[in-house]
Amino acid sequence: MNNRKVRTRFAPSPTGPLHMGGVRTALYNYLFAKQHGGDFLLRIEDTDQTRFVEGAEKYINESLAWCGIKIDEGVAEGGKYGPYKQSERKDTYIKYAQQLLDSGNAYYAFDTPEELDELRKEAEANKEPFIYNAASRNSLNNSLVLSDEVTQNKIQSGEPYVIRFKMPANEIIEMTDIVRGVVKVNTNTLDDKVLFKSDGLPTYHLANVVDDHLMEITHVIRGEEWLPSMPLHVLIYRAFGWQDTMPQFAHLSLLLKPTGNGKLSKRDGDKMGFPVFPLFWQSPEGETASGYREEGYFAEAFVNLLALLGWNPGTEQELFTMEELIKAFSLERVTKSGAKFDPKKAEWFNQQYLAKKTANELLPAFADILNAKGIKYNAEKTETIIELVKERASFVKDIWEQAWFFYEAPAEYDDKIAKKRWKEETPELINKIKDILAEVEPFNAENAKADISKYIEANELGFGVVMNPLRLCLVGGGSGPDLFQIIELLGKEETLQRIETALLKLK
Repeated sequence: MNNRKVRTRFAPSPTGPLHMGGVRTALYNYLFAKQHGGDFLLRIEDTDQTRFVEGAEKYINESLAWCGIKIDEGVAEGGKYGPYKQSERKDTYIKYAQQLLDSGNAYYAFDTPEELDELRKEAEANKEPFIYNAASRNSLNNSLVLSDEVTQNKIQSGEPYVIRFKMPANEIIEMTDIVRGVVKVNTNTLDDKVLFKSDGLPTYHLANVVDDHLMEITHVIRGEEWLPSMPLHVLIYRAFGWQDTMPQFAHLSLLLKPTGNGKLSKRDGDKMGFPVFPLFWQSPEGETASGYREEGYFAEAFVNLLALLGWNPGTEQELFTMEELIKAFSLERVTKSGAKFDPKKAEWFNQQYLAKKTANELLPAFADILNAKGIKYNAEKTETIIELVKERASFVKDIWEQAWFFYEAPAEYDDKIAKKRWKEETPELINKIKDILAEVEPFNAENAKADISKYIEANELGFGVVMNPLRLCLVGGGSGPDLFQIIELLGKEETLQRIETALLKLK
């Protein structure tokens, strides 16, 4: 086992948009494989045709690509272990189901859904669980009870059947999970799971084990909802005689709601105003869901926040590039308990990544906002503006909120600021400042500051008495970056025009 090349896989079902918990599973598989110089596979598990959703497979691929999770083998990438879509591997599963039947580890069951429902109701009435297993199977409608002749006649006459795994009676199965340690289960608590359905397709349990074996998967890293299936999968490996090459298992804890109570769902995101999917999704019926990409998150920030939801590097470091995550990641430091999602922390990650980007890197995304508003801009000047305001932004869209006044003169003025800052003597003062600015040459922040400061000091005025109402004239409120930088970027003509307009409107 130790000499084998590490191979992990992400095996989603195309039943809708990929939840961020699914992306985290893919990420952990990818990080683990890359850290050990191994391969990361994407396998599409589409054997449940009743739940198949058009567009979901494309969405999965696009999501992983956006996150920078590179697939070594998959439907699009190819590879020597293909096909990588389970619906294209039907013949393989039939062969292995037959092998389990021949070895006595599986059997045909002809019980109808109605008959099984009736048995469940009877058990419920007696306050007992109904389990299809060693205790009940010998009194049910299956090939363990029926003669070979009757069984074959039923099959040949087209009577619907399933193939069930024959769970051993009263055996303690001891397994090791990398995250959870030793897990022990008595087989009497488990049922004889269906391996092959009446529609001629395998269930997850058979297809999953067969594919992982044939694709030489060394580590199965998946969500904790599959933990109850681990004993069955271990027993299927044993039934095939594949114990020596069986993968190691690691079951990841759930992503929890911000309150910590229960699994994070789309409903939580809708209610609290954050996405739970990586990309925007629209179902064939027209139902939509918001995505991190479209909400303005950087892919690196999304990956970083996901990595730390359930894994702890053991240091104070919080910001990691993908390369740093590959070096630092370990399954031993994955937490057993659920990871609570914090929307504010998610925004913080994005703010950190925005702050690290240069104005030139942010320009294309901000230019899209300006273009959408029909605003003509100078690229060099816009980069200067971005640099001035980006520390106040968590998203690129925030840059507009912090910098709109560079592109549009204020149409109205903040009432609260006006009441507080615009006094009886203010118009006279501001008129004087306008005259001073009209004479500044060359017109730049340094010269404007020097001339206005000289006037303030000579007249023993408070700096705020002049600067606060001047800011109100130029930006319509009381916030924004350094006022002299604003003056320089607006230019002389626009600065004087705005002062004139404010003096008329703020009477």
